Amino acid sequence: PNTSGNRLKSIAAYLEVAVGLVNDAAQVFEAPFLLSITKATSSLIHCIPNITRHQEESIELLENIHGVICGIVNLHLKSEAPGSLPPETSEHIGQFAQTLRKIDTLINSQQEGNRIKQLFRQGELSRMRKECRSGLREALALFKFAGSTTLLTNIDKMKEATDRMHTELLELVSGISDVPSLDGSSFTYQTSFRSSNSFSILPGKPKLFYGREREVEDMIQMLSQLSPRIAILGGGGMGKTTLAQTILHEHDIVRQYEHRFFVTAESTTNSVELASRIASHLGLGPGPDLTKAVVAYFAAGPPSLLILDNLETPWELLKSRAKVEEFLSLLADVEHLALVITMRGAERPAKVGWTRPFLAPLESLSDAATRKIFMEITDSAYDGPDVDELLRLTDNMPLAVDLIAHLVDYEGCATVLKRWQTEKTSLLSQGWDRKSSLAASITISLTSPRLESSPGARDLLALLSLLPDGLSDAQLVQSKLPIKGILACKVALLATSLAYQDSQKRIKSLTPIREHIQQWSPPSLDLILALIKYYHSQLGLFQRYYGTQDMGSIINQATLNRGNLHQLLEWAL
Repeated sequence: PNTSGNRLKSIAAYLEVAVGLVNDAAQVFEAPFLLSITKATSSLIHCIPNITRHQEESIELLENIHGVICGIVNLHLKSEAPGSLPPETSEHIGQFAQTLRKIDTLINSQQEGNRIKQLFRQGELSRMRKECRSGLREALALFKFAGSTTLLTNIDKMKEATDRMHTELLELVSGISDVPSLDGSSFTYQTSFRSSNSFSILPGKPKLFYGREREVEDMIQMLSQLSPRIAILGGGGMGKTTLAQTILHEHDIVRQYEHRFFVTAESTTNSVELASRIASHLGLGPGPDLTKAVVAYFAAGPPSLLILDNLETPWELLKSRAKVEEFLSLLADVEHLALVITMRGAERPAKVGWTRPFLAPLESLSDAATRKIFMEITDSAYDGPDVDELLRLTDNMPLAVDLIAHLVDYEGCATVLKRWQTEKTSLLSQGWDRKSSLAASITISLTSPRLESSPGARDLLALLSLLPDGLSDAQLVQSKLPIKGILACKVALLATSLAYQDSQKRIKSLTPIREHIQQWSPPSLDLILALIKYYHSQLGLFQRYYGTQDMGSIINQATLNRGNLHQLLEWAL
């Protein structure tokens, strides 16, 4: 029997196993280059039966590829933030994908009757061989999976190793809400009209929600009308977003609007950026100005509910206000689109016929609702005159109550009350009035024992104050910020309610808190420069692979951080 032919068959079998694994990983993780590796490897598998010339050279190039591929998948699984790798590692994976394509071209060009051969001179083929060998050596040094086998062992061992990784993928998918379903061998997307079920992740229903029953009833009634247009207004920390998220999950609303979208406008600065943010939730491709595409999408689709949260960010800028209002007007012209916005203040954008009677701006909660929220967080462990006094000092502002309740749950009521009175007096002496209750709540949260046990937590919060898009776990780890125990710092911020995780598991801070921190405790220069360096590496990938088939996942990462990049550029200028 032909020994070389048998070895090539074994290589094809190994690659079949590896390509199935990397294909699944490509659909679980939005990581660049995995699909490129899948396509290049599949092409190599297809050409192996036709290799009749230069068989030994082809074997030399092909026999270790499966080990590199398994190593790359294993890196994604074992990363501190599974599925995400640092930009410099992604760069090396991109180079390996290019090497695979060169190997495919080289092997095909050397076969009898292949037309590609006519395009290459002998010197060019020699140069390509050197590049392929060099690229493979580098990839083997960086990625070869310790558990991969050689061709001298049984392929069953290779399958066993990849089955283990496949099981890890399944376990990972079960803990992630925003990936397609895995049936054991492939992934499937659902629905032809790309709704919140397939592209846009809806925030969960708030677990603590008291005192806004009247507003909920009013909004349900308004949303049952033809072409509802509703503005949820009120001061910072009054619970506008919480009300909007609650409405999103009300039974009557779910039944009436199968397609619901919740889009935060907090990191946008004009109508074009707002349209782009909406388009990303709809699954539309990137473009310079997607305002018309977004409007056309809703006009051609079924009845839908669109909630634009924190719309004051792009609207308050005078230079962009007219365009934002024009875009809202175009959306409002779609009769079967229900439009809801949340905005700080008491003024509604012009050019939209808002549903009457207007929803009144949100005010402070009732005493009863305030106490319910407090008792839910503290598990009814505290009561009495100290609690009454603390709740009075919060002015019944939902965000202030939430912050104080989390402090009491950890420190006890008397301790928090004493620190509250100290901070409140200090703030009032500096001229604070209506906002002093919220400012004092934030300030004493910053000096709580829970935060002091993680010294870097305040630094992380300071950095988050500049980042409307927040940060993912991968970015926290990979950006090499000079913050010790950064994931523990994240936990401390979440525990004190100074930060929260959005539906994409990114840690963020609410606007009132971010504004307070920016004014009183801004981030240090070394923190900002470390993050800028990280983003520079990410943008380097964008520049080097612009126009390639890997652009999609790279653009997605850039889009998730566009607001952050804008804020950092403004800071630098």
